[in-house]
Amino acid sequence: MSSLLHSEILEQPAVIRRLLEAETERVAEIGASLASRDIRYVVIAARGTSDNAARYAQYVFGTQNRLTVALATPSIYGVYKQPPRLESALVIGISQSGQSPDIVSVLQEARKQGAPTVAVTNEPQSPLAATADHVIGLHAGQERSVAATKTYTAQLAALALLSLSMTGTPLRPHALDAVPQAIEQALASEPKAQAAAELIAGSNRCVAVGRGFNYATAFEVALKMKELAYVEAEPYSSADFMHGPIAMVEPGFPVVLVSMGQTMRGEIAALGESVREHGANLVVLGDDESLCHPGDEWIPIPGGLPEWLTPLVAIVPGQLLAYHLTIARGGDPDSPRTIRKVTLTK
Repeated sequence: MSSLLHSEILEQPAVIRRLLEAETERVAEIGASLASRDIRYVVIAARGTSDNAARYAQYVFGTQNRLTVALATPSIYGVYKQPPRLESALVIGISQSGQSPDIVSVLQEARKQGAPTVAVTNEPQSPLAATADHVIGLHAGQERSVAATKTYTAQLAALALLSLSMTGTPLRPHALDAVPQAIEQALASEPKAQAAAELIAGSNRCVAVGRGFNYATAFEVALKMKELAYVEAEPYSSADFMHGPIAMVEPGFPVVLVSMGQTMRGEIAALGESVREHGANLVVLGDDESLCHPGDEWIPIPGGLPEWLTPLVAIVPGQLLAYHLTIARGGDPDSPRTIRKVTLTK
């Protein structure tokens, strides 16, 4: 079936190219401006898919900039009216629409306290953009599907670019330039994603497991399964999953593992062995087929990128998995029940 969601998944290489072309110089200027500030930590306000981009940012700013990253609690600002002190903080708001009042309220308070602020949004004329000192546009074009795909990968690219700018590294050339081609290669895994979807379509429960930079990928894959296919998909780090939740696994229970790069490969492989022993239906998204055993479903992801950039590519087969899972379960990926494109929370 034709689908807006599917067409927007396919747009992602072009979106990332467009973002890098339009925003690299601007983000370099943002980084130079922030260099004069005594930034000790980062606070990020986001919801939904954007919150998963913020989880990625925790690892990126932590490893690349040696900064602690906290996810904001917007109700403290807008409902309880007891905002925390933000001295020495960089405050970032991430929102596809830039409309959510609770995200805007965090940046408004940061501006009031004199903290530097950055908006990452697809809508440069939005309230969030108007509130921020600096704006990084996503250049994704209108995202017509309800579930976010191309704006998510654009958010990851924008955050990676901002992190690079804050290291003082020249932004041309940079490792992000290889991302669009890697996404194009990842799109070729669609037949494998469809086969995996058919394997797990009969289950109403699932877990998605990642670690490190791709902890965020596990969260985003699980979110797409929930909002599109109505599967009770829960995300975990491999470490947390071993601390109790592995007891859920029984014969036929679907487990989606995300493994990119060397750092966490041994741990993910060990977890795969454990859940196989309990009879799980295992789907492996990764860059090393040796993690797969007979009976597993393998969805290949191209390697070659620095590990900290792999979430920009790893999520794409995950999006395709959720798309085909929705169809296999008889759903319409363009009309998920209940949810809307823009949700205004306070």
